[in-house]
Amino acid sequence: MPNTYTQIYIQVVFATKGRDVKIKSEVRAEIEKYICGIFNNKKQKVLAIYVNPDHVHIFFSYKNLQITIPELIKTVKIESTNFINEKKLCFGKFSWQEGYGAFSYAKSQKDKVVNYVLNQEKHHSKKSFREEYIEMLNVFEIEFKNKYLFEFYD
Repeated sequence: MPNTYTQIYIQVVFATKGRDVKIKSEVRAEIEKYICGIFNNKKQKVLAIYVNPDHVHIFFSYKNLQITIPELIKTVKIESTNFINEKKLCFGKFSWQEGYGAFSYAKSQKDKVVNYVLNQEKHHSKKSFREEYIEMLNVFEIEFKNKYLFEFYD
């Protein structure tokens, strides 16, 4: 019986509501673990994740085509928001901003992207999130309007 085989690598980036610096380093690992669990429950494999104080990078192997990327990211945002608020991992009410960026990569780029995601702290010592995100949009030749980007304050 024929089957469907895929090998699709996606990096997703999204930000906290209002780009608030909400996620403290002490809770980062717990949030990352929870988000990985959501991906796993949806039959996706996270290859690298880094939760920054005001945004997140998730690099994953998109395997289960029964769920679309928009459905997956919506689920991740809702479930992780509920988790963060229920566990009181952040001061005040937490939520993610609307929208996200999703970028596809070839298998030959996998190790480079994993390294990039896992070294976010070092990367952001040289480049702001705004610079990083706009650079990604430009490299991937994604047309955008500044007024529809994340709320940037830096």
